[in-house]
Amino acid sequence: MNRKSKPTSWYSSNNNNNDDDNNKTLKILSSLMARKSSLLKQTLIACVLFILTVYAFVNAFFTPSDDNADSNARVTSYFSRTLDGISPNSPKVRVYMYDLPRKFTYGIIEQHSIARGGQVAPVADVSSLKYPGHQHMGEWYLFSDLNRPEEDRLESPVVRVTDPDEADLFYVPVFSSLSLIVNTGGGGASSSETVRRYSDDEMQEELVEWLEKQEYWKRNNGWDHVINAGDPNAMLRVMDRVKNAVLLVSDFGRLRPDQSSLVKDVIIPYSHRINTYTGDLGVQNRNTLLFFMGNRYRKEGGKIRDLLFNVLETEEDVIIKHGTQSRENRRAATQGMHTSKFCLNPAGDTPSACRLFDAIVSLCVPVIVSDDIELPFEDVIDYRKIAVFVETSIALKPGFLASTLRAVTTERILEYQKELKEVQRYFIYDHQNGTVNEIWREVSQKVPLIKYMINRDKRLVRREPSKSDCSCLCTNQTGIISSL
Repeated sequence: MNRKSKPTSWYSSNNNNNDDDNNKTLKILSSLMARKSSLLKQTLIACVLFILTVYAFVNAFFTPSDDNADSNARVTSYFSRTLDGISPNSPKVRVYMYDLPRKFTYGIIEQHSIARGGQVAPVADVSSLKYPGHQHMGEWYLFSDLNRPEEDRLESPVVRVTDPDEADLFYVPVFSSLSLIVNTGGGGASSSETVRRYSDDEMQEELVEWLEKQEYWKRNNGWDHVINAGDPNAMLRVMDRVKNAVLLVSDFGRLRPDQSSLVKDVIIPYSHRINTYTGDLGVQNRNTLLFFMGNRYRKEGGKIRDLLFNVLETEEDVIIKHGTQSRENRRAATQGMHTSKFCLNPAGDTPSACRLFDAIVSLCVPVIVSDDIELPFEDVIDYRKIAVFVETSIALKPGFLASTLRAVTTERILEYQKELKEVQRYFIYDHQNGTVNEIWREVSQKVPLIKYMINRDKRLVRREPSKSDCSCLCTNQTGIISSL
């Protein structure tokens, strides 16, 4: 009996010991589970707090409040541009156009008319004053555009405002290019006394004197103003006094690097003087290899023209003629460009010339011989696809240019024409979504830089630099590589 009871006692004792061990294990496990549960809760709480913090941060810095919604949205809009303009959902840049004294706008049209035998128009009636056609009439198209009702300008990248306090930019609608030619080509003997009294230099001086009295010009030293100086000689007399403004220019041929640059200003196209070609693509009706009609004798960079005449005038499939601006010559040039495969575009007195834009709307492949040329809208147009670039020194080699162009295949010419057709609207001022909108698009892209320069200008000590600094991007000083 006793022997049998020992195992029972031992088993019972072991059971008690096991129970104690099990209890201890359960307590340990329970403690561990509690710790894990507590840790899990802490982690979840931390995650929730982190998410709430991020949400609050995003709301605070990226979601505009009622007070600064407009400001933040406008800053964001500058970085949401598309290649074809401004996103429809982005606020447009706001432009205030000065109501200039009449003598800077319609008064110049009147003087131009008087110089050609016209009559003085009533002061209150400008309907009889028609802006005359010429190669720098972009200033008229921009002025007319801002005078249109806003419901007709829905595709424009900018909106006109009537309150200058709301404006991002201020447009100065002076007809500076027309002013240059008031006294050229005149024939009105009866108005000779009136003509003698007109002076472009005086107009420039009076304009700047008027501008410098304006509150909004003085506020930011002109940085947020836009001035059209399409003709390379326009506004030259007063350029040092208006150089802070965004200048709309054809090239930098007459301007110093401290006056104008690709960073600050906008290259605009000439207004084409040749009728737009509306026929089919192809070379069937284009029997002339290379065509040029224009002034043979030019100054400075334009001296290349006379040299090219000497090289090309004996080539049998090349037409190269001397001719000045006239209706008869424009008709002849239209016929020549519309029936030629290539159109020669040498430099004029400055690197640019209107003939390039005549060639583009004629679908005549431009052959550009101008090493320092700057071109409009290069952020959206690859000119290598629509034009042939030839370095000046190479173009003057006898036989080179004509023989090289003869070697271009019909298929390649057709590719050029297709690309020209695609970009044609960029160079037509009266196109609904053409040159005017593209100019405003490029101007609107200057706004962040303008704000930067305004703030920078306010902190700098006034000084006269002894030489150009790196605050501007200078014009093409490295020449070009021929594309053939």
